[in-house]
Amino acid sequence: MTGPHPLLLIEDTPSLQMVYAAVLRAAGHEVKLAGTAAEGLDQFQALKPPIVLLDLMLPDRDGLALMRDCLEERPETRFLVITADGSINRAVEAMRAGAHDFLVKPFDETRLLSAVENAQATLARAPAGPDLSGGGPVDFHGFIGSSPEMQELYRRISSIGRSLATVFISGESGTGKEVCAQAIHDLSNRANRAFVPLNCGAIPPDMLESEVFGHLRGAFPGAISNKLGAAAAADGGTLFLDEVCEMDLNLQTKLLRFLQTSTINPVGAANPTKVDVRIICSTNRDPLDEVRKGRFREDLFYRLHVVPVHLPPLRDRGEDVIEIAEHVIGRMAAEEGRDFSGLSPAVQAIFRRLPWPGNVRQMLNVLRNVVVLHDGPRVTEEMLPIELLHADEAVESGTEPREARPPGLDGLIGRSLAEIEKLVIEETIARYGGVPKAARVLDVSPSTLYRKRKGWEC
Repeated sequence: MTGPHPLLLIEDTPSLQMVYAAVLRAAGHEVKLAGTAAEGLDQFQALKPPIVLLDLMLPDRDGLALMRDCLEERPETRFLVITADGSINRAVEAMRAGAHDFLVKPFDETRLLSAVENAQATLARAPAGPDLSGGGPVDFHGFIGSSPEMQELYRRISSIGRSLATVFISGESGTGKEVCAQAIHDLSNRANRAFVPLNCGAIPPDMLESEVFGHLRGAFPGAISNKLGAAAAADGGTLFLDEVCEMDLNLQTKLLRFLQTSTINPVGAANPTKVDVRIICSTNRDPLDEVRKGRFREDLFYRLHVVPVHLPPLRDRGEDVIEIAEHVIGRMAAEEGRDFSGLSPAVQAIFRRLPWPGNVRQMLNVLRNVVVLHDGPRVTEEMLPIELLHADEAVESGTEPREARPPGLDGLIGRSLAEIEKLVIEETIARYGGVPKAARVLDVSPSTLYRKRKGWEC
């Protein structure tokens, strides 16, 4: 049984649609039907089905593209893709994009029901999301904070962890992109295998290929022994490519080939090696801007950008700044042999006002500085680094540098937040030619934009 939500079957051939639906209903499943991608997307957004059976060949749109849009909105959905005999490569591509299983036509009812039952079993075994009902600080796999923005992030990470889809994490420096990647890995069925992080921006370009794919002894001057690359080290687990937009274009081509074939060619090797790796990548740049400027391959971007996750900056997280500080100050004090128990009211006010351009990492560095140089019991204004106090004075006086303000801000001053939101959304939809692409740019689900536009019509 499928529970409170029905299965969704998206199949454009009426006779096959009728046969599949009859088999599923005879087994006790409630089934809703769609014959086109557009109809399927409408049904998906309305029904929120836990399991979708999707034919990849649809008359109005590629089924794989439809699946990607749906997974952006609900990463926990189990997609069972249906493909014709001889299209195994498409099925494999769908699996890499986040499908749970694939069925090759013709298949019998036993195979169909088995695939659905297996998908149901994984949903039943899925780990519970974070407990957000308590009164204390929320500690979720290394993240601290209970703001609405972070609660939504925790739910998204919990859903994504259960998928095999490639994840693209974006966010400013210091927001915790590696913490996010580690949390996704820890919540996956690969948690007992390796998590291998690789900072693409910290390795010289001429060494990066060797670091990712490895090399054989004698492959180049200085290669005195075989080296296992990060991709091979992560076999069976997760490879985290931090700051992936820093990767050289030539290496981007090899990464794309790796994603397409699941094989690696260590430098100097004659034959490729098969590996099973889940990819999570991150950047603090605007990846679409990097694509437009020719610094990042468009085909690689769409291969990686299956399930996007955006980490909010600290300045947008409300009281989380105090939660984090109060949570870590005691731990730091114990490590340094000091006696701190919290922040004074004046320091709390300063922390709330500051824009924190370095985000959580900057705040933790400030607290470490305080704990090393002072003793408690509370962090007071006099203990803070002088440059932080100057920054706070600039914020209070309104004399922060003009160039730090976002471009075009003057044209928005005096408008309500609702007006600004509407202007940005409508302009993005117009510029990128529709809601799905605009949703990717704005890093929200398409259903969010559809809902907001419907509300504006009322």
